[in-house]
Amino acid sequence: MRLDVITIFPEYLEPLNVSLVGKARARGQLDVRVHDLRAWAHDRHHTVDDTPYGGGPGMVMKPEPWGEALDAVLASSAPPADAGDAAAGGSGPVIVVPTPSGRPFTQELAVELAAKPWLVFTPARYEGIDRRVVEEYAERADVREVSIGDYVLAGGEAPVLVMVEAIARLLPGVLGNAESHRDDSFAPGAMADLLEGPVYTKPPEWRGRGVPDVLVSGHHGRIARWRRDEALRRTAGHRPDLIARCDPAAFDKHDRATLHSLGWSAGSDGRFGPPGQAVEE
Repeated sequence: MRLDVITIFPEYLEPLNVSLVGKARARGQLDVRVHDLRAWAHDRHHTVDDTPYGGGPGMVMKPEPWGEALDAVLASSAPPADAGDAAAGGSGPVIVVPTPSGRPFTQELAVELAAKPWLVFTPARYEGIDRRVVEEYAERADVREVSIGDYVLAGGEAPVLVMVEAIARLLPGVLGNAESHRDDSFAPGAMADLLEGPVYTKPPEWRGRGVPDVLVSGHHGRIARWRRDEALRRTAGHRPDLIARCDPAAFDKHDRATLHSLGWSAGSDGRFGPPGQAVEE
């Protein structure tokens, strides 16, 4: 997979040289190229921003440097046979625009992007990039505006680091154990979209705290059931919305018993509602 990042702070992307992503780069599994946007700003101050039309606070990133930068990056690889194919998600790159106003970045989207051969990230600063840039490149490539959460950061570089790590770990051979990500929290189809339960390792006792007996019992069926129950408990406590919107068919009779013990009840459509919430009969 090839990853390009265009930014005014290339040094912010140094973490891409360490941990799993850094090792994947060293092994040639990831081709990461970081570009300084100011290289395409031609005035003496390498200006990349200007005041917004219509007034208001802050500055807006200018279209000219972004246009030249994206043209150069996209031209650095053989173009798709048909620009329409690229816009439809064909052989061209996927341009990922980090923005608080984008669609939520989820594990499902990470899986989708991990299947793409080429991603181009455009982390902005200030009040964002002139809208015409997004409109221009949406006509020639698959452009995704993506948010990592309902909050605002000073720039898009941190979201790029988050997204790259989430995507890169899904690539074949990046994780030491190919099965490691299959039961992740939010993994598509994994454990009815439940949060992952608690985990333990050696020593068997630490500061007077032991390991749950079931985990050292050697009984794989009971261990699997315990992990499932703990996932249900954690999800009910931290993300009840995941259970409330889950397809009832994803829960077996043991799951239902656990949810009932936690105060949840099923309505006429089979969906579970949290304690204290009226359930339609």
